[in-house]
Amino acid sequence: MKYSDFRLSKKDEKKYVVIIGCGRLGASLAAEIYGQGNDVCIADRDRDAFRKLDSSYGGLTETGDAADLETLSRASAEKADCLILVTDNDNINIMISQMAESLFHTKKIVCRLYDPEKECIYRGTGIETICPAVLSAREIEKLLGKEKAMGTERSKDEKQCIG
Repeated sequence: MKYSDFRLSKKDEKKYVVIIGCGRLGASLAAEIYGQGNDVCIADRDRDAFRKLDSSYGGLTETGDAADLETLSRASAEKADCLILVTDNDNINIMISQMAESLFHTKKIVCRLYDPEKECIYRGTGIETICPAVLSAREIEKLLGKEKAMGTERSKDEKQCIG
């Protein structure tokens, strides 16, 4: 997966990024951010999760529970320019975000949340949130709006591909 619009830093400006959660998204982000020339450490409590990392990934990995300060310290979270939380647990993502904000004064924190109600709670704080359900709903609305505005409908085959 390529994130062509995603740029963490300007050319020649190296950042240190800590990613918590080595699922598909975390592994993909780690490879992309590392590939842009940044220093990356990805942490996960399951050592086997690191198998998802692309073979070109040359950054650091840290095994441990990221809700534990010791794991965050081993990942050098206190030095991070950016902390990205993409575990499959909203409460863990929120808790680690708050810890990083208050203890490490991390400059940029991005926290994935599955529950749209939790996303609303954190709007306006120093923690940036992203909610796949909300983003999907927005994109679907755009697609439906385009169809209506253009006076076209998707073919039967296109509808089957979508779901």
